[in-house]
Amino acid sequence: MKIPLNPTLVSLPPSGIRRFFDIAAEVEGVLSLSLGEPDFPTPWHIREEGIRTLEKGRTWYSANAGLLSLRQAVAGYVERHAEVTYDPEKEILITVGGSEAIDIALRALINPGAGDEVLIPEPSFVCYHPLTLMAGGVPVPLRTREEDAFRLTADTLKAAITPRSKVLLLPYPNNPTGGVLRREHLEAVAEVIRGTDIVVITDEIYGGLTYGDTPHVSFAALPGMRERTVRISGFSKEFSMTGWRLGYVCAPAEPLAAMLKLHQYALMCAPTVAQYAAIEAMNAGDEDVAAMREEYDLRRRYIVGRLRAIGLPCFEPEGAFYVFPSVAPCGLSSEAFCQRLINEQKVAMVPGNAFGESGEGFVRISYCYSLAHITEAMNRLERFIETCC
Repeated sequence: MKIPLNPTLVSLPPSGIRRFFDIAAEVEGVLSLSLGEPDFPTPWHIREEGIRTLEKGRTWYSANAGLLSLRQAVAGYVERHAEVTYDPEKEILITVGGSEAIDIALRALINPGAGDEVLIPEPSFVCYHPLTLMAGGVPVPLRTREEDAFRLTADTLKAAITPRSKVLLLPYPNNPTGGVLRREHLEAVAEVIRGTDIVVITDEIYGGLTYGDTPHVSFAALPGMRERTVRISGFSKEFSMTGWRLGYVCAPAEPLAAMLKLHQYALMCAPTVAQYAAIEAMNAGDEDVAAMREEYDLRRRYIVGRLRAIGLPCFEPEGAFYVFPSVAPCGLSSEAFCQRLINEQKVAMVPGNAFGESGEGFVRISYCYSLAHITEAMNRLERFIETCC
């Protein structure tokens, strides 16, 4: 018997990030710069709160939307850092990671079979395109360019809008490029969006890891944008809580209620122990984020300098913890470059085309590894460039 499967799911390729990670795992002695997995342990006071929660036996289900005390803490954190106010009882939902939040947001907004288009700046995180397809939508890639600092421009957005455009995804700070939309760039996007019925999903998981003197600006904070924005973030990157699996959505009550239905039927609730730990992160974790951001900034400046000295042109990222250098000087495709680098120097990176066709000719390097790890990887990369390019 041949078991029939969902054809959309069958046609999806595996994650390009995981594919190269799996290849690297098969080669002994590989130094990986491939995953966005912070090397910092979750700050002790956050772990300690999780331990206390277990000791107190708080291992029951929470409310579907999450502990009210956590939603209140999220509301306070977002108001403090993003200057946007949300009702914790009706406009905030705690999810199992940011990826679940993106999934249920798309499924709540897209009408399957209606040809609803989701506008997705690329290069961008690998899940947006597949999740759009699985929700019954039509992904529309919006090419961003290195010469524009990998920012979505108003002209690119305007040219892509059709009567079927339903959702715009704004993934900034961006994975894989490290590109950032500052206030003036967001205002230009908002000006295009005004007068349309397009809903904006902002993936702000790296918002707290924005470098320079100007902090991250949330699209929902712009005049008239809050009511059409689904704001998504989480705890994995800023607080180094990847394995705790917690994210959150801030959105107007009506779309949030639809997302809550999906969440409660599929998952019931996010892990309760993790939620109690997250309250501690929201209320007392600002200094931890600042300390990690400072260390990432040091690594960012080091790795950009090394790449340029080696001979690989590299845009200076302004957020997240990735660099996205061009490998064009080597005359190799992104995949060929990464495959040879693993084989010849045992260094793992992710080919840029894993993040969309516009990523071809680039590679993603994660710098959420120790400086010693990065330094040795750059030494090996330099030897590779000397022989390859």
